[in-house]
Amino acid sequence: VTWRLGVGRVDPYVKLLLDAMKHSGCAVNKERHFSCEDCNGNVSGGFDASTSQIVLCQNNIRNQAHMNRVVTHELIHAFDHCRAHVDWFTNVRHLACSEVRAANLSGDCSLVNEIFRLRFGLKQHHQTCVRDRAILSILAVRNISKEVAQKAVDEVFESCFNDHEPFGRIPHNKTYAKYAHRDFQNRDRYYSNI
Repeated sequence: VTWRLGVGRVDPYVKLLLDAMKHSGCAVNKERHFSCEDCNGNVSGGFDASTSQIVLCQNNIRNQAHMNRVVTHELIHAFDHCRAHVDWFTNVRHLACSEVRAANLSGDCSLVNEIFRLRFGLKQHHQTCVRDRAILSILAVRNISKEVAQKAVDEVFESCFNDHEPFGRIPHNKTYAKYAHRDFQNRDRYYSNI
């Protein structure tokens, strides 16, 4: 089965991230920056900072909605790589920050996904989900203890959870993402008129 990368009118999360990457001087080329591969375990995708490439695990992506979330999650890492000097390989706090942002902004913790996981009804549910997903993502890519991953997430959580760039807000669904994209496109227009 071949899934679409979510480019164009299909997915507003992806559209905004691609525009933000281009605006930041890191335009994404579909042929160069995406790789579809079979992956071990149940990982759905990853961002390879050494090649600036998003790897999509074709054997673990279930449907188009899942594909869109994976692409969005990994594009958030690519955006962070573009705009900040992220030390992916030796600074676990940098990795933790990008994982918090990706879990928070990609739809990973949407109510629909959490109900599908049979996890809902908790107080401050979104924050709890973001924290848990960030820790799981760190453990999937680094050979460290759960305690070290939790500590890294706790240390960066507040500032990274509140960093909503390039969305400007937490896009809880596609409608929010469309509004965020419209606002992003209008940012430069507003500032150029001052």
